[in-house]
Amino acid sequence: MSPTPKRPQRRRRTEPTHTDPAPRPPAPAAAPAGYPAREETDGERTSVVQAALYRDGRRASTPDSLAETYRQLRTHPDGMAWIGLHRPTAEELFSLAAEFDLHELAVEDALEAHQRPKLERYGDTLFVVLRAARYLDAQERVDFGELHVFVGPDFLITVRHGAAPDLSAVRRRMEETPDLLALGPEAVLYAVLDAVVDGYAPVVAGVQIDMDEIETEVFGGDPAVSRRIYELAREMVEFQRATSPLVGMLNGLMAGFTKYGTDEELQRYLRDVADHVTHTSERVDGFRQALADILTVNATLVTQQQNAEMRALAEAGFAQNEEVKKISSWAAILFAPTLVGTVYGMNFDNMPELHWAGGYPFAILLMALVCTSLYVVFKRRGWL
Repeated sequence: MSPTPKRPQRRRRTEPTHTDPAPRPPAPAAAPAGYPAREETDGERTSVVQAALYRDGRRASTPDSLAETYRQLRTHPDGMAWIGLHRPTAEELFSLAAEFDLHELAVEDALEAHQRPKLERYGDTLFVVLRAARYLDAQERVDFGELHVFVGPDFLITVRHGAAPDLSAVRRRMEETPDLLALGPEAVLYAVLDAVVDGYAPVVAGVQIDMDEIETEVFGGDPAVSRRIYELAREMVEFQRATSPLVGMLNGLMAGFTKYGTDEELQRYLRDVADHVTHTSERVDGFRQALADILTVNATLVTQQQNAEMRALAEAGFAQNEEVKKISSWAAILFAPTLVGTVYGMNFDNMPELHWAGGYPFAILLMALVCTSLYVVFKRRGWL
């Protein structure tokens, strides 16, 4: 490992910039599992998850407030401050901006959140926005978090909006490798990048299981699968927005290796992260295409099922019409004798054929003739 490059002394502000503070947001929720409780100063809850000062790759102190962190870093300019925040207030970010000379645009982005992944350089400070992800087994969905990282010559500030990623694990890992931590804030940045990218692997595995289940449901005729496909497709769009920009961001960092004298160990570290990001991005693209194909297949199967149901209804209607024809035909045949009998049953003085000896046989013959004629007509038309 090459010797640690000497970091330039950053320019500090002697007086804080007076800025009208934004309204204080509601107090954030309790810290997620795996994180220490937030500090409390003067009875007020703060967003500081942990602040520590490091010298030569080892923790030198753990200040109990931002003000104490500033004081100790001024006392030991050869040290590095690593400050972790979770949903900070405007006052806390403005305090950090005044102390570490953070650009106002970057501070505004970190305060508002809901930013796309990006990498910006403001003088000797690097501002990085990352979208972390985690898979929730119980809900079978992907939960996204947002992470903002400020990297300066002797400080690194992380601002989390959401439960992911677990930066306490990153801190433990770096403290267990002091040689790597001694390389400065850049090494911590690459460790954070690696943690975010490694967090994508369980998400990819969970989504793959969902894809397999969806395929089974599609061919099993589950009517609720269309909604599940749509929801997973939306999550993959969000996942792609989180991973795709990282490829360009890491390429930009690698392009500045020579210009900024990045340590060779960190160069290898970053290239490995870039490989993982590329692999994850390709998997996400594959998921989106597969979901589009599955949605098309599901639409085709639904159409086929609807056509089969319409065909069954048409066949049932046709059969019903045939039965109606038969019933109507027999009703007409049976009505004919009634009509003839009704005519001969009228009691009028001028009744034709009255007292005719052949009247009864004639009426019976007429009824038979009418019924036979109707039967032949209906039979030829296929009604009987």
